[in-house]
Amino acid sequence: MKLAGLVLFALSTSAVSAKPTFDEYLSTLRTESETLGLSSETLDDAFASIKYREKTIAHDKAQPERKKITLDAYIPRAVPKWKIAVARKHYDENIELLQRIGKDFGVQPRFIIALWGVETNFGNYTGNFSTLSALATLAYDGRREAFFKKELFAALKIIDEGHITTENMKGSWAGAMGQVQFMPSSFNAYAIDYNNDGKKDIWNSKEDALASAANYLKQANWDDTYTWGRQVKLPANYDADISGLKVTKKLAEWQDLGIRTFEGKSLPNVDLDASLVMPDGVKGRAYLAYNNYKSIMRWNRSDYFATSVAHLSDAIKFRD
Repeated sequence: MKLAGLVLFALSTSAVSAKPTFDEYLSTLRTESETLGLSSETLDDAFASIKYREKTIAHDKAQPERKKITLDAYIPRAVPKWKIAVARKHYDENIELLQRIGKDFGVQPRFIIALWGVETNFGNYTGNFSTLSALATLAYDGRREAFFKKELFAALKIIDEGHITTENMKGSWAGAMGQVQFMPSSFNAYAIDYNNDGKKDIWNSKEDALASAANYLKQANWDDTYTWGRQVKLPANYDADISGLKVTKKLAEWQDLGIRTFEGKSLPNVDLDASLVMPDGVKGRAYLAYNNYKSIMRWNRSDYFATSVAHLSDAIKFRD
């Protein structure tokens, strides 16, 4: 028994010691990155800057399962009155830019401002973590290694193309960057050089950041013919199984199921698909979500996030 225990201990010790050091892991990443066609200058500068960040891992491990809080409590925190006032101010002050972006990408300006406000408080809180260090640290940690390696290589491409320097590429602890919090792969897919200065600068250029947000929504099948959806009232004893984004019905069909506007009136007589969303169950808020709501969910797969953006966008449009 003692011998078997010693063998197991030796095997477990060997398994632990088999993990490379962070510097050894970086060396492997550097070798892999040399196949991407990036300049040696970019790689030298980038890998010289990367450090292991304990704080990144602490943030990752500290993510709890969402503490139970209802939308009634969450939305006033996510979209307080002061943020609504600031959103309206930004909307009014940037209306010419917003209308141009809205026309170019087919997205109502109020949603662009709402996303900007919910994501980074209108560009005021974008994160101060080194993106490269955060991504390399998370890849090394191993929980989602393939994902964060892909994002690290995407970040190197952004630097190599001259959009941002290694030193200035900063964002959240998880690698989301700039005023619209794009992951590097999203940057490469959706970022726009809207001010035509040769750089896609979602960190410092309001024009580029807002146009990039609009382009993301456009590519996520946004339709500016319609809004995001509406809050509704359910009939008594509603069957909660008839809900969720995978269940799509015409407004007339939802009407037949007894669903009404929040004010208790009939639903609009429009040939429009919608899904019933109840983040807190049948006793909480209920929404008929149109396709644009699903586009917001592509951005962030959280009903709480999507409803916060929707709430702020409505507050921009409908003023007391």
